[in-house]
Amino acid sequence: MSKNSKVLNLKDKISGNEMDLSLCNLTEVPVRELALFTKATVLDLSCNNITSLPPEFCNLTHLVKVDLSKNQLTCLPDDLGNLSSLQHLDLYNNKLNVLPVSFSQLRSLKWLDLKDNPLEAGLAKAAGDCLDEKQCKQCATKVLQHMRDIQEEVDRTREKRLLREKELEKKKEAKQREREAREREARKREKAEEKEKRRKEYNAQMAAAAAREQQKKKSEEKKKKNGQAAADKKVVVESTAKPRRSLIGLVFKLLLLLLLGLAGVAAACRLTDLQKEAVCVPVNVAVDDGLSWAKEQEGVVRQLVQNLSSAAKEFLESTQATKN
Repeated sequence: MSKNSKVLNLKDKISGNEMDLSLCNLTEVPVRELALFTKATVLDLSCNNITSLPPEFCNLTHLVKVDLSKNQLTCLPDDLGNLSSLQHLDLYNNKLNVLPVSFSQLRSLKWLDLKDNPLEAGLAKAAGDCLDEKQCKQCATKVLQHMRDIQEEVDRTREKRLLREKELEKKKEAKQREREAREREARKREKAEEKEKRRKEYNAQMAAAAAREQQKKKSEEKKKKNGQAAADKKVVVESTAKPRRSLIGLVFKLLLLLLLGLAGVAAACRLTDLQKEAVCVPVNVAVDDGLSWAKEQEGVVRQLVQNLSSAAKEFLESTQATKN
């Protein structure tokens, strides 16, 4: 059956403001089609095989009277309280045990029949017998009050649960804050310890540098003292050696002059006309004796000449150094 044929059939079921779908062997409620007929405020779904109402049924807020008697309903949708215009509800002869908590929000409800349902004890006591119009009206009033009590209990329970959850959340947050505080304190201690470690290392480095600098100064002072002592010693040595060399040089010079003088006298007496003079006779004799002795002592003379040469060389070097 197409949607258009359903709509057409529903139109056939309308009489004024009443939609009569009783005895249609329905197993579910055609909610989408019913939503198109907002003027049909009275809905008769009795004597069918409906086992449950879809959640969308709660959007049919235009309904004022609903007859669901003699079906197989085992439960009602949780948002049934959205049917704010509902005044008359017939649930006779179904399989309901409880009503949704939102039932307490049906503030316009004036008439209710819950006979022949396996209701739980508290709900059954509130519903009563529903044998006549008066009892059905009383049923609506008492059941609404009963459901409001349940709603309040549910609200209190929810509030307690929320309060417990809030307390648990607070405790959790407090523990979290404590843990974070401990972690911050631990990090702070670690930073302080690390800083103290770096400070000690820095002090140790500075102390080592100061020690090296002190050692360097001591070493430089020692070198300076040693250098000064060596310089003083050198000056003393030079001051003592210099007069000695000067004295030796003077003696050598005198001897050299003497030798040159003697050589000059000997040469004058041997090579000039003065050799016949009385003064030169002993000189010539001494020279002849010396030559004879020299021939005899040729090796000694050679050694003497070498010594004289060395002495002359040393004398010349000493003289040159003294000039510089």
